[in-house]
Amino acid sequence: MKFLTYNREKAVNYAVKWAYGRNLAYVDFENMGGDCTNFVSQCIYAGIGVMNYTKTFGWYYNSINDRSPAWSSAKYLNKFLLENKGAGPYGELISLNKIMLGDIIQLVNANGEIYHSLIVTKIYGEPSLFTIFVTAHSFDSKNRAFSSYNFASYNAIHILGARQW
Repeated sequence: MKFLTYNREKAVNYAVKWAYGRNLAYVDFENMGGDCTNFVSQCIYAGIGVMNYTKTFGWYYNSINDRSPAWSSAKYLNKFLLENKGAGPYGELISLNKIMLGDIIQLVNANGEIYHSLIVTKIYGEPSLFTIFVTAHSFDSKNRAFSSYNFASYNAIHILGARQW
């Protein structure tokens, strides 16, 4: 097993490049429940370059009909990143004062359901008094202030790296 470093710059550059567009290598899920997690998965992949092809519980995309639930579902991406012990990216929950570029923030509604995925693309200021900016699809935005979103709570996931077999 080989441990890989997450290239945060590549992930952020991908996010900014495709914030208002769609990479034709991937299906656009905008009219199928939203494209936010598909987009975030693309960004993570741009920064890590390794997928996990485990059927059902992995994290991969080959086509609309050959992909894992974690690639395009916010709750399953959360589960994958936090529980993955195999190939592909993995992360941990953190507080916002530890957030870094390329990390993921997922919005949670009042019922505790994760419903939206964002990637951190800019941070201004010192850790105790900083502003986080995110980029997302489904209500496409580039470097939007995280504080401008309405949500009951959130999960901030720090991408630690990836494993490759």
